[in-house]
Amino acid sequence: QVQLVESGGGLVQPGGSLRLSCAASEGTFSRYAMGWFRQIPGKERKFVAGIDWSGRKATYEDSVRGRFTISRDNAMKTLYLQMNSLKLEDTAVYYCAREVRQFGLGSRAVDFGSWGQGTQVTVSS
Repeated sequence: QVQLVESGGGLVQPGGSLRLSCAASEGTFSRYAMGWFRQIPGKERKFVAGIDWSGRKATYEDSVRGRFTISRDNAMKTLYLQMNSLKLEDTAVYYCAREVRQFGLGSRAVDFGSWGQGTQVTVSS
C-alpha cells in the first residue's frame, strides 16, 4: 500500500503563492498518474489537477486553470502543486492522490484510489 505524505500548506494572503509537495513511499511512483484534490468542511472532495504518469499531460479544474501548476519529479517520487494568485475560495484541505491503475492520464476523479492525509491551505487577509 503506497503512502503519500503532503507538505507545504499554510496561511497566505490573497494574491500570494504556495507550493505543495507530496512524497510517495513506493518505487513504482513513475508508473501512476497523480492528482490533487481539495475539500472544505461539509463538502465533498473535489478534483483540482491531475498529471499523467509521464508528466507530459496535465488536467485542471476550471477555477484553478492558469493559476495552479501540477508537476512531478519521478526520480524523487514527488508530486508538486504550485499555487499562484491564491483566492479566499482556495481555502481547503488539499490531498494528494494516486490513480488505481498504472499508466493512466490523471484526468478523471473516479480513477483515483489512494490518498494522503491532507495539508491545510488557508487564504486570508
